[in-house]
Amino acid sequence: MDALLQTRALELGKLLHDHNGGEVVVMDMGPLDFWTDFFIIATVTSNTHMEGLERHIKGFIQENDMEILYRSRKPGTNRDQSSAQSEEEWRLLDLGGIVIHLMTARSRSFYELERLWGAAPLIYQGP
Repeated sequence: MDALLQTRALELGKLLHDHNGGEVVVMDMGPLDFWTDFFIIATVTSNTHMEGLERHIKGFIQENDMEILYRSRKPGTNRDQSSAQSEEEWRLLDLGGIVIHLMTARSRSFYELERLWGAAPLIYQGP
């Protein structure tokens, strides 16, 4: 395991917690022989909150000579809203060895990533 990558994952987990990301966890995916080394999962309260956390993540990765390799958004499923106005449910930021999931409580409860990948050790869980 790359110690620097683990340090960065832990620092990102703490950064999200410090900026009010809810129920932040950092999971070590390495023992699962997975396609990435670490998952970071945090609950957001709104699109504005999600955007703010992403700004902090971008600042961190610029300061640490990292980059976002892939970014995905999953809009809500409320059919009464146009897709442009619908609340975003889940944003995934792929940094290569670290994948960050910013999720609404509803989306996090539905997908249950911690349970799905339950064999992965938790190396950080926000207080």
